[in-house]
Amino acid sequence: MATVTIKNIPDDLYERLKRMAVAHRRSVNSEVIVCLERAVVSEGGDATAILSRADDLRTRLALQPVTEEALSKAKDAGRP
Repeated sequence: MATVTIKNIPDDLYERLKRMAVAHRRSVNSEVIVCLERAVVSEGGDATAILSRADDLRTRLALQPVTEEALSKAKDAGRP
């Protein structure tokens, strides 16, 4: 694996990274890798891969697919 050294990170940014790492129970290094992965994926993520991950998550959480009827009810409930 490659190694990257990042210099001159502003103190406030580093502190935010540390807080995020603690919140996610990761090292700062691992948190930076996750942030980089998300940034690269968000540049033009593969729709098929995104939908596949969503399906996997729905299966793991035993969630039912959202129906058109459920969406309509939710929209109507939010309207005055």
